[in-house]
Amino acid sequence: MSAEPVNGARLGKVELVRQRLEDLIAPMRPGEPLPAERDLAADLGVARMTLRRAVEALVADHRLIRRAGAGTFVAPERVDQQLSATSFSTDMRSRGMTPGAHTVWARHRPAGMMLASVLGVDPTSSVVHVRRVRTADGEPMALEDLHVPTELVPGLSGSDLEDASFYQLLESRYGLTISAGTQTIEPHLVTADEAEHLGTDEGSPAFLFERTSRVADGRAAEFVRSVYRGDRYRILVDLFPTAAGGRP
Repeated sequence: MSAEPVNGARLGKVELVRQRLEDLIAPMRPGEPLPAERDLAADLGVARMTLRRAVEALVADHRLIRRAGAGTFVAPERVDQQLSATSFSTDMRSRGMTPGAHTVWARHRPAGMMLASVLGVDPTSSVVHVRRVRTADGEPMALEDLHVPTELVPGLSGSDLEDASFYQLLESRYGLTISAGTQTIEPHLVTADEAEHLGTDEGSPAFLFERTSRVADGRAAEFVRSVYRGDRYRILVDLFPTAAGGRP
């Protein structure tokens, strides 16, 4: 009868290599590169195929990231987002990160049927459409498409929203404050165009946020579609049990 495996032997080679990799990257900073695959396999005394499988597992867990032609790096920490009515800038600052925004382009166009129904305007009325890359500590976090009725924000340009909060600008320049909104969240796979702006791979997992916000007089102030990188962002929800009948 064979001897019973001891310690971690029963976990398998890949799991053992994964644990050793976790020990290796624990003291490393986000963005630091791993040694070359050949050197790392030699240091760990394992086959390169075994090392690759362990690395793939850590990539899937968002502990490591691969960059084509550059290598494998320690992944940045993911940002926890509690479900609440806060702007991107406020959210990032609350987590000790510096928010940023780069305007890709801005244009005026007719609302059309879809935006007209969401924003409560005539299909022929003008809407400002601004595409921005939202960043946290200089790293791409989300690709945002902002749609605002032109009559609500006369003179608004894409440069106004470069490294700026739309909500703060809405209040300081136009005297309007967001008072309510509706937001949906669903899983999403990053498209080729989105991947280019977000610095990630096409087909990688993401969150798709769609939000409609209103000001105090009931007018719709925005419709926003935002794609958040799944490897840098996660959603946190506080759950509280209630007694039967729905009362706490």
